[in-house]
Amino acid sequence: MHECVILRGVNVVREGRIEPFLGGDLADSSSAGKWEGIALEKRKLPAVFAPRHEHPEHFLSIVLSGTVRHEINTKGRNLRFISHPGRIILLPRGTTDQHDWAGPTERLVVAIHPRLLTNALDETAHRTDIELTERWDLIDEHISALLHEMAADLDDGSPAGPIYVESLANALGVYLLKRYAVRPITPITYRGGLPGYRLRRVLDYIASSLDDNTSLVKLSAIAGMSPHYFSEMFKQSTGRTPHTYVLHQRIERAKQRLRDPACSIADVALDAGFENLSHFARVFRRFVGTTPSRFRAEQAITKRFPVKADAGD
Repeated sequence: MHECVILRGVNVVREGRIEPFLGGDLADSSSAGKWEGIALEKRKLPAVFAPRHEHPEHFLSIVLSGTVRHEINTKGRNLRFISHPGRIILLPRGTTDQHDWAGPTERLVVAIHPRLLTNALDETAHRTDIELTERWDLIDEHISALLHEMAADLDDGSPAGPIYVESLANALGVYLLKRYAVRPITPITYRGGLPGYRLRRVLDYIASSLDDNTSLVKLSAIAGMSPHYFSEMFKQSTGRTPHTYVLHQRIERAKQRLRDPACSIADVALDAGFENLSHFARVFRRFVGTTPSRFRAEQAITKRFPVKADAGD
């Protein structure tokens, strides 16, 4: 049975105590969003000296701005390098280090729970841990794109709930397994989509829980497969990714409710699974091309003055 793991921040162990990895200005954090298996923080930092610490989870850091000199002490080695925007640090859990960077920087820092990797694929579901390689000055456009997209969803207030970030986190986990595991794992490719009975079970669940924060982990468990294979086969079956399908169904429910003048737009938003009006209005406009209030007004006009077919038709 899957056990939910929520990381409350990017932490390290110093002298036996769990502490935040970094100080500085916390510009944004996933800690309030209850992301499963992953935590992300955006920080603006001055020059920093971080005394010796251990990473209890797998760790990623990407520089957003600032070109700074790094000095790292780890495993009896002294590493020196200049880190530019886009450069990534990838550390397996259990890594112990001390570092010093000489200058202001803005970066994303990420903690990844080991279960995110072991639960990512059916091939790794029996494993208790996955060992990653240590990389201190890495350029990887795929990791960069995924982390930036997570940060963008966080900035946007996660209008789809946790399901979109879970999809991104799972994609990140699968990529790390393929590219940076000490013993790389190549996923099996499945074709043909979900079997009909599994697809119906998932679609029925989505329809009955649109007002909840549906998770990718929950949907894949209902389908009886890992998140990676579920996501691939769901898209083959429906033409949409799980998070896009959920958003589309929420908007369709909202359109139905907006046709009822007795239902307030705020109630429509909540009933369709949106946490607040601004999220709802933004996503509605993206999908429908107009605002909820204008859509309601247009529907009222159409109801009063239905379009009649020409007599000659």
